[in-house]
Amino acid sequence: MVERLAVAQKAAGSIPVSHPIFFQGKKGASDEILSLRNKVAATLFSAIIKLMEPIEESFRDDIPGSDLISAGLKDISQNLETIPSLLVSIGAPRLRRVGIEVPHPFLTPEIRLYDRLSHENSDGAHSRYNSLIRRLVSFERASECVK
Repeated sequence: MVERLAVAQKAAGSIPVSHPIFFQGKKGASDEILSLRNKVAATLFSAIIKLMEPIEESFRDDIPGSDLISAGLKDISQNLETIPSLLVSIGAPRLRRVGIEVPHPFLTPEIRLYDRLSHENSDGAHSRYNSLIRRLVSFERASECVK
């Protein structure tokens, strides 16, 4: 949290002071005081906005399985139950340990994933499930190595 605040404060210097949240001038106040007050308000406002933005996932794209994990994180943040989001839900504890935040994983993702796969192709559900789990584990192991 402290790192994100520092990043937001650093980025705040480049944001123009033109938002309606900024202070309006009082009678008799000097322009310098109002300018300084508005700069402080701009810094605080942009820091708050940065803290409210979703956390960007910081994993490398060249790690095996990163395409699935990236898609799963995007889907899970939109509360979409897809194969990638269920896979991310399965790996949530280990993904968190390597620094990837998983917001609101689904309950019983293993069962949901298998059910979804069996509805798509009942004969190949078991092998597809195992294949997806292997890709997840491969990504987790590689992420631990590059951490």
